[in-house]
Amino acid sequence: MQVNIALKKVVDNSYDITINTLPTLHLDTKVAIVTNETVSAIHLEYLLTKVSAKELHVVTLKDGEKYKNQESIDTILESLFENRFNRKSILIAFGGGVIGDMTGFAASIYQRGIDFIQIPTTLLSQVDASVGGKTGMNNKYGKNLVGAFHQPKAVYIDPYFLTTLPSREFSAGVAEIVKMAVTFNKDFFEFLECSDLNNPEVLQEVIKQAVSTKADVVTKDEKEHGIRAALNYGHTFGHVIENETKYKKYLHGEAVAIGMVMANDVAVKMNLMSEKEAARVKALLEKYNLPTSYKIENSRSFYEAFFLDKKSSDSAITFIIPIGIGNVTITDKVDIGTIMCVLNKFGES
Repeated sequence: MQVNIALKKVVDNSYDITINTLPTLHLDTKVAIVTNETVSAIHLEYLLTKVSAKELHVVTLKDGEKYKNQESIDTILESLFENRFNRKSILIAFGGGVIGDMTGFAASIYQRGIDFIQIPTTLLSQVDASVGGKTGMNNKYGKNLVGAFHQPKAVYIDPYFLTTLPSREFSAGVAEIVKMAVTFNKDFFEFLECSDLNNPEVLQEVIKQAVSTKADVVTKDEKEHGIRAALNYGHTFGHVIENETKYKKYLHGEAVAIGMVMANDVAVKMNLMSEKEAARVKALLEKYNLPTSYKIENSRSFYEAFFLDKKSSDSAITFIIPIGIGNVTITDKVDIGTIMCVLNKFGES
């Protein structure tokens, strides 16, 4: 005997990404702006002139990847409960990727899901983290291992916020831009090689190109069942680096930059990328003062940490390997000897 629950339906999660001066937002409901101490001190006053709501609250969290945890999520949720938010209420993520991910995750689980808006303030979050609906938090086992896909209702990218961004944070965002160019767009990569992203007009065009690239990938594969996983180029290695260093030594984009160099070394050994192409990627990263080396203390434990990656299964590790510049493969067929050879190389550096 069977009882069928017919739930087949089309859900439209479409939304607009606006790259321009932040418009005035009139929201006829309860709204909570979730931000951190750093962004709040610099930009909250400006944002408050742009948002009107039936009731407006601000939740201010500590700044840093190490606070991307359950305690911070609980802080957000407690504020929502205390102020009697309902299913029509809205959260605004106002900060970098950490704030965006946690705000989106809190929105996804509060009363089984409420709306949220992304207003990213770092280059990394503007070109990558704010787009696509990935939300989550870290725990002792690794990065973003607890989370949900929950698309924002809108994304507002205002380049004005980048004028106060520290140079190191800016460079971390460049790493994610390079990632998208290497995996999907050779012409974009060559444009980056000969461009100066410190030029505001060039930067705005680069943001548009990067966002358009990611939007196209997300449209084709929202829940990362296929091609979207290619956007994790550099992340399989980078997440292990972040976890090993307790999220204190490197910014996310910095760890991804090192991870891309490691992935490129694997690609070279598999004859998928030439040494010259790998050198070009490394040179572009170093142009923006991104780290490209890392001392692996224990290659075996580094390798075992790969199995905690969300893309891996019990017996196979999925790697994102570039094919030259502008193409990519997602594979769980990389020989362990090839991986260990690369890890041992970084252990000797």
